[in-house]
Amino acid sequence: MPDIAYVNGQFSPLEQATISIEDRGFQFGDGVYEVVRTYGGVPFRLHDHLLRLQSSARAVSIPLPLFAAEWESLIREGVKRSQYAECLAYIQLTRGVAPRAHLFPSPAKPTVVMTFRGIAGTDGVLLREGVSAVTLPDLRWGRCSVKSLNLLANVLAKQEACDAGAMEAILVKDGLVTEGCSSNVCLVRDGTIITAPLSDQLLAGVTRAVVLELARKAGIIVEEREVPEEELTSADELFLIGTTIEVLPVSTLNGVRVGDRIPGPVTQAVSTAFQRCILSETGRG
Repeated sequence: MPDIAYVNGQFSPLEQATISIEDRGFQFGDGVYEVVRTYGGVPFRLHDHLLRLQSSARAVSIPLPLFAAEWESLIREGVKRSQYAECLAYIQLTRGVAPRAHLFPSPAKPTVVMTFRGIAGTDGVLLREGVSAVTLPDLRWGRCSVKSLNLLANVLAKQEACDAGAMEAILVKDGLVTEGCSSNVCLVRDGTIITAPLSDQLLAGVTRAVVLELARKAGIIVEEREVPEEELTSADELFLIGTTIEVLPVSTLNGVRVGDRIPGPVTQAVSTAFQRCILSETGRG
């Protein structure tokens, strides 16, 4: 099945897609993005992702060139063209092409890029045995609530984690847990899910919102509050949340085992509830 690209009104095979070297996304990282996952060819929580794209674009003053219905139609067409049942639709919006200068070009004509690639389900071994993580300083910019293309700090931290034999870096700023390089982070103590509150320091994850909603409906107490780094070391359970990883237990943190059981009962409960939600909304899980 083909990997598909869409650039400014034109679908093509991914390897044939091009943009200008003067695109501000390339020159400055001047843009925002979203990642939508499909199950059985059906995008999951597409409306929520598009709302976040709109919010990110507004925050950095990039005009949206398409209405919500147009975004949705193009995304569904790209998924259909790719023929992937399980697909990642990556959406990138930049301020557009202009001679390299820091000030916004006027008038600006944003660049829209989308790619559609297949994705395999999460390895069952990882779901059963968990993954390793390390803590690292959060060196990112001050507006992490914007899903910006400026991901160099994330890339460096993710690579440092990989070099240490870990799957994810859990980021800490001023002694408080923010999020992972590409995930939201939850810990469990005495049956309660604890996670950092939404702020400029972390992304309002779509999967995070779904999981916390499902947990509350299941009668699990959820605390959204500041999380000192030392609380991670005393957690009964620790898990990561994200579009590509869904709900993923952490088995070791900085080389030390987390809890007595992987996955822990709360992690297992919210993971099961999330899979049921996917099945209910898309027909697949």
